[in-house]
Amino acid sequence: MRRYNDLAARDIDSCAPGAGAHTYTGLRIASIFIIMATSMFGAMFPVVSRRVAWMRTHVPSIVFQFAKYFGSGVIIATAFIHLLSPALTELQNDCLSPAWGEYPYALAICLCSIFMIFIVELVAFRWGTSVLAKLGIGHDAHGHGIPGGTHAAHGPEIAPNGPHAPAYPDADSLKDIESLSEKHDPSGNFSDSAIAQILGVAILEFGVLLHSVLIGLTLAVDPDFKVLFVVIIFHQMFEGLGVGSRLAYMQLPPQYNFVPVVGALLYGCTTPIGIAAGLGVRATYNPNTPTASIVSGVMDAFSSGILIYTGLVELMAHEFVFNKQMIEGSNRHLAFALICMMLGAGLMALLGKWA
Repeated sequence: MRRYNDLAARDIDSCAPGAGAHTYTGLRIASIFIIMATSMFGAMFPVVSRRVAWMRTHVPSIVFQFAKYFGSGVIIATAFIHLLSPALTELQNDCLSPAWGEYPYALAICLCSIFMIFIVELVAFRWGTSVLAKLGIGHDAHGHGIPGGTHAAHGPEIAPNGPHAPAYPDADSLKDIESLSEKHDPSGNFSDSAIAQILGVAILEFGVLLHSVLIGLTLAVDPDFKVLFVVIIFHQMFEGLGVGSRLAYMQLPPQYNFVPVVGALLYGCTTPIGIAAGLGVRATYNPNTPTASIVSGVMDAFSSGILIYTGLVELMAHEFVFNKQMIEGSNRHLAFALICMMLGAGLMALLGKWA
């Protein structure tokens, strides 16, 4: 009975306004720079490797492919294990009003997020396609309906004008994104292909950045700092590898080559910013209060919808199902890509045991 009362009192205290943990202050401050370094490494390595001639020459191409598909698996596992699951827990916290437990609000927010991102992308591509149609350019943003089409193209195909002109070019005339972009806009202007890529990556980064800030805030005030610190180092590095691999494979006009670098730097800074903010408010911040649980749960649920949509639609479906190289390529390459993706998802899911 006494033990039960102690536990009940502890639960009540955890819900009351209070402060975060004040232990390991020096190491918590050092974690800002350590996690910044590991996050930057994960996000910048694929981006730099694709742009530095020496690394392109000396680093085997299989390393880039591994990073790309491994990162896709990491992003998918992050959505389910590191975002949606915590959101369910946070919005059913005992500190909250019983009304929060009467409906799966986290799943509803995730569902709304998926539809919101879908509608934003749909409207953007419809607008882009209508603009290109006025210019007499046939365009299928995701490669659907194109023989051998691939989502990676995200770009326009030049089609002859006239009532009897084919909707799309023959399969033999389809080329990769570089040739399509050059054919459409050799001057290097900001093409629809570039807009589509930046829109997709911006959606991905938005979901990841929200998650990263929350991770940093939690790390700054959590009593179980040491275990969480080690796990988050790997978590942020793997997640950075996923984001960086998507940034690295963007095909943009030369004057916009800074976009992937800015995206990688932005990712590397968000968790340290969250840690610094948490250290600044830990005298008054208690992550178990009702307000903190609601804010964290809603943001996690919203971010999970973004990453679920991006991971399942943009990374899995279009990288494999609608990708000509995967459909017509060798079984060895397909098996390699699947194993890399499942390895990334498996390792990231395993980290969910501790964080």
